[in-house]
Amino acid sequence: MDNSDGHQGRPPGPHQAATAARRKQIIQAAITLLGERGYQATTFDAICKEAGLSSSRLITYHFSSKDELFAAVADQIAGDAEAHVRPAVEAATGARELLATAIRANVAFIAAHSSQVRALQQILLNSGQGVWERHHTESLDRLAGLFTDGQRAGVFRTFDPRVMAAALRASIDSVVPLLAAGLDPGLCADELVELFDRSTSEKSWADPEGEHDVS
Repeated sequence: MDNSDGHQGRPPGPHQAATAARRKQIIQAAITLLGERGYQATTFDAICKEAGLSSSRLITYHFSSKDELFAAVADQIAGDAEAHVRPAVEAATGARELLATAIRANVAFIAAHSSQVRALQQILLNSGQGVWERHHTESLDRLAGLFTDGQRAGVFRTFDPRVMAAALRASIDSVVPLLAAGLDPGLCADELVELFDRSTSEKSWADPEGEHDVS
C-alpha cells in the first residue's frame, strides 16, 4: 500500500473511531426497535431512548433522514449476512457442494438472526424495495454465477441461471415465518437442498439412479 501521502494506511483517529461507534450504536438501536416494535414505532425519539442518547440531533448529525438511516440498517444486515455465509461458501468445493452450502448457510443466518431479519422485513414492507434492491440484485448475481459455473462444469442441467437464482432466493426468504414458528432450521435446509439439487441435476427426477446424497 502506498503511504506516500502520509494518510493512507493509518488507523482511524479518535474522532473517526467515535463517529463510527456512534453510527453503529444508532443502527443497532434501530434494528432492535424495528424487530421488536415495527416500523411505525421506530422513531428518532424511540431510537434515542434505545441507544441512550440525549437528543435526536445526535442521530440527524449522522443520518439526515429516516430513509438514510434505514438504508444504513439494510447495509449492516447485508454485511452481517455476507460475513456469516462467506467462510462456509469459500470452504466448499464443487458446484453441488457449493449450492448446498450456500443454502444451509443462508438458512442458518436467518435462524440465528431473527431480530435482524424482522427489521429488514419491516423496512421492505414500509420503505419499498429501493432500500434493499442493490443487495438483492447482488445476491441474485452471485447465485446466477454459481449456477452458470455448475453448468459449464457439466454438473447442472440446462436452465436459465437467472430464473433459478430468483427461485432459490425467494425460497430462502420464504422460510423466515416458518423458522419463526419453530420449524427446525436443519430440516428446513435439508428440504431446500434436496429440492434444488434435484431441480438442477442432469439426472431425471424419475430416474432412481439419480438419487444422491448432498449432505
